[in-house]
Amino acid sequence: MGSGKSVVGRLVAGQLDFDFVDTDDLVEAAAGRSISQLFREEGELAFRQRERAVVLALAGRQRTVIATGGGLVTYLDNLALLKQHALVVCLWASAATIYERVRHHHHRPLLQTPDPLGRIRDLLAAREPFYRQADVIIQTECRNPREVAAQVVHQFHTAVSQQ
Repeated sequence: MGSGKSVVGRLVAGQLDFDFVDTDDLVEAAAGRSISQLFREEGELAFRQRERAVVLALAGRQRTVIATGGGLVTYLDNLALLKQHALVVCLWASAATIYERVRHHHHRPLLQTPDPLGRIRDLLAAREPFYRQADVIIQTECRNPREVAAQVVHQFHTAVSQQ
């Protein structure tokens, strides 16, 4: 959340002439409701199950940049499934930076709490072991999306050349 996945993902897809998909958008389209509504009406577990269905549908898809929600990798074997067919890139930022980027976003259900910064810290701490399993971790602090995208493209070309 707030690491730049969607913005950077679109830039990377454009530079590589790949398709771009965002799992959150696909979940919303399939459900006919926003993620906030899904969380409110069905709960996080139901949302994660819908997210899982999207991952299964995308498995093996080629020439596609997939931006995922930050919690996707913590559910079942989503991360392992993605790593079978893709270079998994984690865009990293500190809790304070993420908070500054998302503090005016009222559509984020996990941040509807009296202490959103604390919640971000908790989420990062819980998710960090999963994020560390990515093939590449890229720091996004103090970098614009184009710089981050250029590094992702470089990492992709490096990974492809090593196959």
